[in-house]
Amino acid sequence: MLWAGRMRLGTFRILLVLVHASAACEFGPFPYSTTGIVCRMTKPATLLLNQETAQVIQAAFRNAKFPNITGERSMRLLGKVAYELTNIQVNDLSIEQSEVELREDNAIHIAIKNVTAFFKGTLTYGYAGAWFLQLFHSVDFEIESSIDLQINIKLMCQNDQVAADASDCYLTFHKLTLHLQGNKEPGWLKQLFMDFISFTLKIVLKSEVCNEINFLSQMLANFVHDLAANFVKDEDIRLDISLASVPLIKANYLESHHKGLVSYKNYSGVFSDSGFSPLLLTESRMLYFWLSEHILNSLASAAFLDKRLVLTIGGEKLQALFEVEDTEVQREAVQMIFQGTSYNDSVAKVWSLADPQISLQPEGTVVKSFVAAEVSIFPAGEEPQIVLYTEKEITVTIQAAYASKKLILHPLDSRIEFKVFKCTADASGNDPSIRNFLQTVISLVGIPEVISRVEQALTSLMNTKGLHLFEIKNPEIITRKGYIIIQLDFSFPNHLLLDFLEKKL
Repeated sequence: MLWAGRMRLGTFRILLVLVHASAACEFGPFPYSTTGIVCRMTKPATLLLNQETAQVIQAAFRNAKFPNITGERSMRLLGKVAYELTNIQVNDLSIEQSEVELREDNAIHIAIKNVTAFFKGTLTYGYAGAWFLQLFHSVDFEIESSIDLQINIKLMCQNDQVAADASDCYLTFHKLTLHLQGNKEPGWLKQLFMDFISFTLKIVLKSEVCNEINFLSQMLANFVHDLAANFVKDEDIRLDISLASVPLIKANYLESHHKGLVSYKNYSGVFSDSGFSPLLLTESRMLYFWLSEHILNSLASAAFLDKRLVLTIGGEKLQALFEVEDTEVQREAVQMIFQGTSYNDSVAKVWSLADPQISLQPEGTVVKSFVAAEVSIFPAGEEPQIVLYTEKEITVTIQAAYASKKLILHPLDSRIEFKVFKCTADASGNDPSIRNFLQTVISLVGIPEVISRVEQALTSLMNTKGLHLFEIKNPEIITRKGYIIIQLDFSFPNHLLLDFLEKKL
């Protein structure tokens, strides 16, 4: 029986080795060159997440499939005594303390102390006496145990994503007491079977609990990967978050490097020079994200190909846009453009003519766009008319922030250069008043309106991915030449992990 338990444990570990070997990842000599996204989690964040360890350990004990334990032994005068423990399950569990440590040997060490666990089941025993006397009996039992648990979790690359190996798992028993039929007083029967099964029971508990912890660790790693993959995906636009190098664990942080290539239908980004260095990130905040400028450019290209960079404005919004100034010049320009048609019978459309170009600089995110804008009117009883059409190159510098669960985009300055200008009220194009008026409209209202729409759309998108469930504290969005850093502290939504475990187990 003991040999069979060891064989099961050994076979499980061999299978893990074979799976890891068959799914091993290969990286080039310069893995940072293909890194588009970096995630760094520091020691304070691991301490916070360790508070959720109790849920995982409880799930491991609760879902472990304990085999029946059988054995026999020859006893003087009594003959052979045989026993079988069946229907073993956890009746109650409590955890006093859990500690986590990041180790330079690329492992996360978790020490869980004073796990008090009560197991229940049925004990069936019998013995054949020397004079052919046979007695068999079944009693309910309860096993009271006190255990320390140590787990060394190694992070590795499997199928190009982060995988967790928690097979390095140890249980230390401080107490293992068998109670029969609720009798808490020691007796010769209880002592007899306790001596028989104690050693074997420890082996079985260790094997099954550690196997379940390893299984849950791998399942949670897949859960985090799927959560991240879903967060950076919207319809046909997605980010490839496969690993660019093996996950890194240092004494004060753990770090993963991802390719971050954008894909959209037949379009796929190409990336080979990220410029990332671990020295670019510090250890003072709980969580860091490093993103290459290339990712933002690729996302903008995908959004352009998906025809998302189109904005239509009408009614009160259009009125607010064109009545930015209450001056005689403004009133004359509006009258010339709209030809007396009300705003409710007019519409403005703005769209991008080419991929926006994004450059990350210390002063902010610089967006250069080649856009077209047209104003159409719908006079009563007449055909619709395009009364204004322009093409212009706009360069705007934006600073980003996140507060009150909303993305905030603040335009700092802008430059506008008209390339094409057609207006029915100025067929010759020699009247500068309308063009100057439109330049003011675009600068003071048009650009802020477009940015506000983008701000709302991105906030809504992130909230559909569950970002609003986290309590994000003091986030900072820092731009540097060629990259952006997002650093923050956070509180983990307690129900997230619990809901996942309840659904999967």
